[in-house]
Amino acid sequence: MIVRDLKDADQTRRRVVSKGWESTRLLLKDDKMGFSFHITTIYAGAELPMHYQNHLESVYCISGEGSITDKATGKTHAVHPGVMYALNENDDHILRAKSEMKMACVFNPPLNGREVHDDTGAYPLEAEGV
Repeated sequence: MIVRDLKDADQTRRRVVSKGWESTRLLLKDDKMGFSFHITTIYAGAELPMHYQNHLESVYCISGEGSITDKATGKTHAVHPGVMYALNENDDHILRAKSEMKMACVFNPPLNGREVHDDTGAYPLEAEGV
C-alpha cells in the first residue's frame, strides 16, 4: 500500500515548479502503478501551449476557472470544478487559467518525477526521477 500526504510531498523533490504552473507528483513510475498521479496548480493568467506526444493525460478540475483549446479544431472548452478532460489522442492544446486552477492529473506512461515541458510542449519519455 502506498500512502502519501500532499502537504508532506510538497516539501520534497516531488514538487516541481515551472513557468505558469507547479505540480506535486504523488505517484511516479518507481511506484509501479502503471500511471502517475499529480496535483497541479495552474497559476492565474497562465497560457500554456502543451502537446504531450509521449503521454496520455486525464485531468480533473478541483478548483478555479479557465479553458482548454484543441489546436487541431480550434474548439475551446470551459474548465471549472467538476470538469474532466482527457488528451486521448496526444492532443495539441492550450490551457488558459482565468483564476488559479487546482487540477488532479493522471499520466500514462507514468512520469519519473522531475519532468518539465520541452520546446514542443511535451514531457520527455524518460527523465530524471525524484
